[in-house]
Amino acid sequence: MSMSWKDFISFDPKVCHGKAHIKGTRVLISVILDSLAEKISIDELLEEYPSLKEDDIYAALQYGAKLAREDIITIKPQKG
Repeated sequence: MSMSWKDFISFDPKVCHGKAHIKGTRVLISVILDSLAEKISIDELLEEYPSLKEDDIYAALQYGAKLAREDIITIKPQKG
């Protein structure tokens, strides 16, 4: 059985102002995704945030992928 991001991610108004975060932590999903986008390795993330597990990071990626499939993003042409 494959893992589901829903088992790892919480939206609690009392934690991180209700923003998506790893359950049982205050680590925002956006922090994980931004770090990976900046080429920070999974091992570095796990070292920086000892409360995280590898599956937490994969759950964040699953969540980000789901958002990318469902959201429409409009990109305005750059002036220049």
